[in-house]
Amino acid sequence: MSNVQTGPVVGDHVTLNDPAFIHDTAIIHGKVKLEEGSSVWPYVVFRAEMFEVVIGARTNIQDHVMVHVGNHTGTYVGEDCSITHKVCLHGCTIGDRCLIGIGATIMDGVKIGANSIVAGHSIVTENSEFPENSIIAGVPAKLLGTRDCGDANLINARFYLRNAQNMAKGIDRFSEDDVKFMISS
Repeated sequence: MSNVQTGPVVGDHVTLNDPAFIHDTAIIHGKVKLEEGSSVWPYVVFRAEMFEVVIGARTNIQDHVMVHVGNHTGTYVGEDCSITHKVCLHGCTIGDRCLIGIGATIMDGVKIGANSIVAGHSIVTENSEFPENSIIAGVPAKLLGTRDCGDANLINARFYLRNAQNMAKGIDRFSEDDVKFMISS
């Protein structure tokens, strides 16, 4: 008998509310909820041994992301967010329409308001709070300015939603119609 995994590992306490796509290499354990249209890409790991993880509708959790609860808090990600490659979310709250850049780490107790961007490789330290429309960067991360990035972040989330819908059907390239849909949305 083979030990080869042939689908995502989804634990008994996971709630799937019609996500668009979960890659076969994903591992989802503990009290995790994935809302409608969300997507989970290659090698993502969720762990929620205590508290909970909630991923909002149409949010994409990209390749190699680690999502874990904190020592005193769950992890909550809003709707239409992009959590990009190799991000670590640990016991934090991310508002709607946020983009968390490649390789960023968001630590326990952090709260990031809607329509914000965290630059790649930033480290957002424990209990930091940022208002809506924040542009956040650095090690440790600081508020660099404010601008409503919600529309741009929504476009990225829609790109990943269409990509997830295609991948669920075994389609790994965009058609001309897909590109038109994303540009017009």
